[in-house]
Amino acid sequence: MSETIFDAKNLTVRFKTDQGVITAVDNVNIHLKKGQVLGLLGESGSGKSVTLRFILRILPQHKTEISGHVTVGNKDVLSLRGKALANYRGGEVAMIFQEPATAFDPVFTIGHQIAETVVRHKGVSRNDANIRALEMLELVKIPSAKSRLGNYPHEMSGGMRQRAMIALALSCSPKLLLADEPTTALDATVQIQVILLLRELQQELGMATIFVTHDVGVAAEISDQVVVMYGGRIVERGGASEVLKTPQHPYTNGLLSSTVHGVAPGSKIDAIPGMPPDLAAMPPGCAFGPRCKHAIAECTAAVPELELLTATHEIACTVKPKLKAI
Repeated sequence: MSETIFDAKNLTVRFKTDQGVITAVDNVNIHLKKGQVLGLLGESGSGKSVTLRFILRILPQHKTEISGHVTVGNKDVLSLRGKALANYRGGEVAMIFQEPATAFDPVFTIGHQIAETVVRHKGVSRNDANIRALEMLELVKIPSAKSRLGNYPHEMSGGMRQRAMIALALSCSPKLLLADEPTTALDATVQIQVILLLRELQQELGMATIFVTHDVGVAAEISDQVVVMYGGRIVERGGASEVLKTPQHPYTNGLLSSTVHGVAPGSKIDAIPGMPPDLAAMPPGCAFGPRCKHAIAECTAAVPELELLTATHEIACTVKPKLKAI
């Protein structure tokens, strides 16, 4: 049986704001084994990125209330402090950020920043760390990798910086890789190249990966499993092909209907009406209810819980069992 790398039970993240306490992630459960890739799919504000930032423990503590039980390997993520937390970040868990230009320090070279990370987490000599930095740039297929070690972040193109960000994230062989919309800031051609590179590296290195995206096509390309989030809660979960080919929740169905993948030029896209919910003023019952064309009165009575449709596919929907098909 594969080793469990990540396990979250009843994870809830609340933020203290001027409007009061808002719930950004609500009672989320995720289980991930070594080598698995989980796609977190949903619109902006659904709780995807907050979930990743909690896992990396980079949310502002004084403004955040967190409950639940979360482990990476055998470590209790909530209990990590001081040196143990510093070793955890970048060592056991690493993140590829959306915009590497802001993730890298502009005053140090790419090679220096990768080598410094290796020295800090692996305790090797500077020479060995420099060798590792070169190996990582070669691994992510940066041309003329040796000469690129001396480049500053601004001296690289967007696609090259993202490859360097991937090299940095993988340099200490993390158990869990987090990717937060890593291709959003890139043009379409470079996006495809980076997605294919990530998939190749994940298969080669075998680390567990959580990949955040709002793009259905990207989720289909890279994920083994898909979790769909809306208003901070999981509304659908299952195997990637199962969820993306036969979506069962009205929100997931709407996401797929509104995608441009495979749509003929000039065709009308069937967008989901309305806007994502205001987390400071959530509607009663199902958060998607106000935008759902299938909503009934019962949808406002209570927040639906996840229920199994098959052994591997579950949704949180009040109205779905009453419909023959969406």
